[in-house]
Amino acid sequence: EGKKFFSKMERILGDRARMLEEDRLDWGMAELLAYGSLLVEGHPVRFTGQDVERGTFSHRHAVVKMADSDEEFIHLKHLQEGQALLQIYNSLLSEYAVLGFEYGYAFASPNTLSIWEAQFGDFVNGAQIILDQYLCAAEEKWKAMNGTVLLLPHGYEGQGAEHSSARMERFLSSCAEGNMQVVNCTTPANFFHVLRRQVAWPFRRPLVVFTPKSLLRHQKCVSTLEELGKGRFQEVIDDGAADPKKVDTLVFCQGKIYYELLEKKEELGTDTLAIVRVEQLHPLPEAQLKQVLAKYKQAERHVWVQEEPENMGAWPYMSMCFPGERLEVVARPRSAAPATGSAQRSAAQQKAIIDKTFEKNLKRAKARA
Repeated sequence: EGKKFFSKMERILGDRARMLEEDRLDWGMAELLAYGSLLVEGHPVRFTGQDVERGTFSHRHAVVKMADSDEEFIHLKHLQEGQALLQIYNSLLSEYAVLGFEYGYAFASPNTLSIWEAQFGDFVNGAQIILDQYLCAAEEKWKAMNGTVLLLPHGYEGQGAEHSSARMERFLSSCAEGNMQVVNCTTPANFFHVLRRQVAWPFRRPLVVFTPKSLLRHQKCVSTLEELGKGRFQEVIDDGAADPKKVDTLVFCQGKIYYELLEKKEELGTDTLAIVRVEQLHPLPEAQLKQVLAKYKQAERHVWVQEEPENMGAWPYMSMCFPGERLEVVARPRSAAPATGSAQRSAAQQKAIIDKTFEKNLKRAKARA
């Protein structure tokens, strides 16, 4: 009451109110609801990183600035009387120092959801010592369990080598024996549930989440309140529109590229290709993947599709760990750098990935024409 917000902030708050009315929650809204629900249930939340109050891509706005003063308003601190403590801070530009401190804080306060977010996922390499010495191996070396959460923005949108990759392959190469969870959610609801699961579990292990950039405002990347309220985290999401009897190509993927594959599938009107999302990469949900393979037993082609070069991303891990079937890979060509600095070249590479995935369907469409 009586507060003067910036006009952009007023528009964002209005959009959030409409999301609730229309029951179409975007990524930022589901994220804030996850934190809010934990706080009212008595679970503290701590959040640090170089631009976490607003969010690097202006999707969060957990801290609202006033237009006519230096005053700030943090709505997550005003949910109900007696709620748990929220701490959210924009931190200094040192990934190594901040992640090291937050990892230690998570030891001291294991019941707190302790999150560190990189501005872009690629910047996490500034904290590589913390990852190698502690995050990935502390349980194996010292039986020390820690529930630190890393949010690493990921996705190929033509922004170059330092703003695309988050080096997923480095995390996955260190994965064994369930030492950490590595996920790449494609829906706001799944992100909501994986954050809550981190606190609900009776043990603590690191959670590495590759988070989206362009999907933050994608029209199809939305969830309903029912999906948040009654659902659970889905390690694998099947293609609900596919008829197993007609499918000859079974595609597995994770992250943003799912929506590009879906768009192409709808454009071609094909019913011979199914797209299955592997939301959790480690521990790999082998039993669920085997069920999917059994369901689509008539499929002749099994494909792993990713945005990264073939020698990076999830492919080196999936080629070793995927249960049973031999996978074909569709990816960018092997490369020394994670991404090209040319937006035009990046777009051409992305198109080549989509076309290669749908090559059978494109040939059929051409023959019909």
